[in-house]
Amino acid sequence: MEKNYYNDIEVASREEIEQVQLIRLQETVRRVYEKVPFYKEKLTSQNIKPDDIKSLNDVRKLPFTVKKDLRQNYPFGLFAVPLNEVVRIHASSGTSGKPTVVGYTKNDIENWSELVARCIMAAGGRKGDVLHNAYGYGLFTGGLGLHYGSEKLGCATIPISGGNTERQIALIQDFKPKVICGTPSYVLNIAEKMEEMGLNPNETSLQYGIFGAEPWSEEMRATLQQKLGIKAVDIYGLSEVIGPGVAIECYEAQNGLHIADDHFLVEVIDPKTLEPVEEGKEGELVFTSLTKEAFPVLRYRTGDIASITRETCICGRTTTRMSRVKGRIDDMLIIRGVNVFPSEIERCLLQVNELVPHYQIHLTKKGSLDNVEIHVEVKQGFFNTLPTSTLEDQAVYILKKKIQHIIKNECLVNVDVRIHPPRTLPRSEGKAIRIIDRRKEVASVK
Repeated sequence: MEKNYYNDIEVASREEIEQVQLIRLQETVRRVYEKVPFYKEKLTSQNIKPDDIKSLNDVRKLPFTVKKDLRQNYPFGLFAVPLNEVVRIHASSGTSGKPTVVGYTKNDIENWSELVARCIMAAGGRKGDVLHNAYGYGLFTGGLGLHYGSEKLGCATIPISGGNTERQIALIQDFKPKVICGTPSYVLNIAEKMEEMGLNPNETSLQYGIFGAEPWSEEMRATLQQKLGIKAVDIYGLSEVIGPGVAIECYEAQNGLHIADDHFLVEVIDPKTLEPVEEGKEGELVFTSLTKEAFPVLRYRTGDIASITRETCICGRTTTRMSRVKGRIDDMLIIRGVNVFPSEIERCLLQVNELVPHYQIHLTKKGSLDNVEIHVEVKQGFFNTLPTSTLEDQAVYILKKKIQHIIKNECLVNVDVRIHPPRTLPRSEGKAIRIIDRRKEVASVK
């Protein structure tokens, strides 16, 4: 029987995994102490030396790294190798300040490619499959990350990138890929465009989907699987740690993302106290890289909320599993004192049969208080059976109340709802823009 995993470390004992992790953690701490002035200063200020790391628990002695540290050392201040050893540079968009810049040696690229190959195999892909890669290429790590991993596994890789949706559809029809990769919102856009063109997205060659780069709910998974007739799995990564490939769900269980324990040491902390939380409890994910040469990081605070478990999965993998990311600390909405993540609102909206899975959350002001408007879009045909404008107004009112009731019941918050006609909300060609913050606009008008 063909094995369903890429590397033996994925089914190693916990003792074997932790032995590898400890050796690599000690090597990483020594590396940054000797090669990165920022880390040497941090470690010295806390009276920590590499020889102090004698167990995995000693990772808690190390300082945290946050995004601000990357920006303050822009562009190459955190590199642990000279530029003549760097073969690739990636960077964030920098929409909220200077971009975060990360570098890769030749060996980093090789490790990254193997990690993503491991992910594709866990998701159901195999050597010889055709893989349609609709992640964006360029400074964003998604496109090239999946590309090199796909080639490493031996897939015939289609580097289509994002956008030009009709061409995407044509290539899916002609090249007959088995695997599709992209953001869930954009792949949903592809499926809807197929329907507009009179095609059935459930009748393509696609069998597996690898989706990530934005939080998405179980309800969105169900929608993608139903529309495309595929197994939809969640992939996790971030450029500051390496890019996509840090963790992925297996197609057998689709229940928790398998972390590459041999390359990353994960912690979950309380974001307020910075203390570790119990296994299975939600908190902020913190990663320490164990094999990165150009850009190693110690205890990087991701801002992502999830939990971890170390139970063996039904697929046989023994690696640490993380829950799907609930949301980012930065994206958490505080509505009348109640904390709500956009993914929780998405989960509510996708229970409403009259709506399509496209929405935006507008943050506005009502007096001195923050206000939330949920902008949603109805399905084609919603208004067709209503003969008069009076009935149309009544139907919209009833639908608004239905949405408000579900969100109030499950998220414990009151929201305003705006109903939009079909195909009027923006469609994603990459990462979906879910939150529109208009509070400063309102303030400036006043």
